[in-house]
Amino acid sequence: MPSLAASWRLYGRTDRTARGVFGILAVLLPLLTWSAVSYLPFVWHPQILITDPGGEDYLESGMRMKRADFNRAVDEMRAKKLPAPQGIATNPVYFPSPGEVLSAFAHAFTSSAPTGAEHSITQAFGHSIRIIFWGFVISSLIGVPLGVLCGALPAMARLIEPSVDFFRYLPAPAFGALAVAILGIYDAPKIAIIVIGTLFQQILVIANTTRKLDFALIEAARTLGARGLRLLFRVVIPGILPDLYRDQRILLGWAWTYLIVAELIGTSSGITWFITQQARYQHFDNVYAAMALIGIVGLGTDMVLGLLARKFFTWKRENV
Repeated sequence: MPSLAASWRLYGRTDRTARGVFGILAVLLPLLTWSAVSYLPFVWHPQILITDPGGEDYLESGMRMKRADFNRAVDEMRAKKLPAPQGIATNPVYFPSPGEVLSAFAHAFTSSAPTGAEHSITQAFGHSIRIIFWGFVISSLIGVPLGVLCGALPAMARLIEPSVDFFRYLPAPAFGALAVAILGIYDAPKIAIIVIGTLFQQILVIANTTRKLDFALIEAARTLGARGLRLLFRVVIPGILPDLYRDQRILLGWAWTYLIVAELIGTSSGITWFITQQARYQHFDNVYAAMALIGIVGLGTDMVLGLLARKFFTWKRENV
């Protein structure tokens, strides 16, 4: 197809058909690879799931072992004229099949579970959503105004950015103990870690976006008499709004990455605690289901924000 071929050229364009085809393949190829590794024994399946231990005392039905160890046990039993162990090729317990993960995912939304974040994916994830929401809102309420002012006012940039540059190199988890000491052991320190992890980056990114505003707009506005706050709110902010919106979409993804660290601080709760508990008891289908839920909600949120950007900023559409 010409449209598909054009998409492979350097700086080529993709039409709607090409984007649809590539979008479908982006979903199907990983799923097909995962299914092949899970359901086709000759692809991987490095272990054997014991179905009959035979004459070997230390084996039990349902036990998994390496192929080489299983073959050695079979040879030993045959040499002793005893029943040989029986088993089927399988993958390690930490690599569930797509069907198992889908079943765990469906079970999370169709069955009731005991109260507590370590029992239910939905309860744990709902708690994490609240942490992300408040952390990012607080970060944006501080970071967006400071970023715009640093980008528009050279004096503000000289005053604020050196300190911001220093703090952005400090890892957010390093503030965990201090956050607990000051804010307690519940949700407040978790929110604080997300704020710390995104705020300083947010200020610098938005300041850089503000500086990229076409200076011809500023000169034209000044010629027409715009000054001070009127220039800021009538020219600068509307001029950077589409790029500012895009920056916030990217920074929201950073907030999700800090969630894993944040939820290990203070009380045990949220989707991170759920994943940790399920992995401890080797319920890896639930682990993968929880990880998939994070990805689905994160991607879905970004897609919705992208659609809203096309509606709000019709003059700023980019060909992708």
